[in-house]
Amino acid sequence: MIATRRSTDGFSFARVGAMVLRYWYLLANSWPRVIELIYWPTVNLMTWGFVQSFVSAKSSYFSGAACLFVAALLLWDVLLRSQQGFAFAFLEEMWSRNLGNLLMSPLKPSEFVVSLMAISLIRLAIGLVPVTLIAVPLFGFNIWGLGLALVAFFANLIATGWAIGFLIIGLLLRHGLGAEALSWSLMFVLLPLACVYYPVATLPVWLQPLAWALPPTHVFEGMRAVMIDHVFRFDRLASAIVLNAVWLAVGIGAFHVLLAAARRAGSLVQQGE
Repeated sequence: MIATRRSTDGFSFARVGAMVLRYWYLLANSWPRVIELIYWPTVNLMTWGFVQSFVSAKSSYFSGAACLFVAALLLWDVLLRSQQGFAFAFLEEMWSRNLGNLLMSPLKPSEFVVSLMAISLIRLAIGLVPVTLIAVPLFGFNIWGLGLALVAFFANLIATGWAIGFLIIGLLLRHGLGAEALSWSLMFVLLPLACVYYPVATLPVWLQPLAWALPPTHVFEGMRAVMIDHVFRFDRLASAIVLNAVWLAVGIGAFHVLLAAARRAGSLVQQGE
């Protein structure tokens, strides 16, 4: 009967809404979770903001592009939090041993994934908006002043975060909580290669092609072009969109492969270490 319902029912926004509501209740009823979403971005903002203030006073390059580090930090946080929000919501089901119940329910994998995307956006907004408002009086930088360029930057970074999120939840399905650490650490592999705080030209020549293969690299280069040269690089935006399409396809493909492997191995309902 469950298999029949799965094959005949269409996509249900009601089931998506129910899952998002479940995750929202987890946040709303746990103030430490909410504080954690704001705490680390604020600490990073203070650290890099004061570094920016010091460097700007010593360097004409940075004085001509005020708050370059702060802008890079805020965009990096969009990338990091979109991935972590996606993966952490899935981890909630594993921590509570609820994944088996969801797999036996009429909830479709596509509905589950859409609910993870929705809650990742909510978590991102909770963590990011207060920090961007703090940056205005403290460092005189309003990232929302970037306008439509900011929308393009955010959309591409969120897409990259979700692509990596697909890979991580696939690994969690296949290997259980033994792969939990990847939810925190995997994104940081991109930090030096995505050139968050410095141009691609800073990297060794042999590393630069790898950097250009990452969608966030084009976003951060585009951000620097807007802030330093006051030019919006449409070529960087186009490259980021194309690469994100590839990354999402690879991430979704890896998720399906790992899900099938988990079914064959019988690990879907045995999600321990």
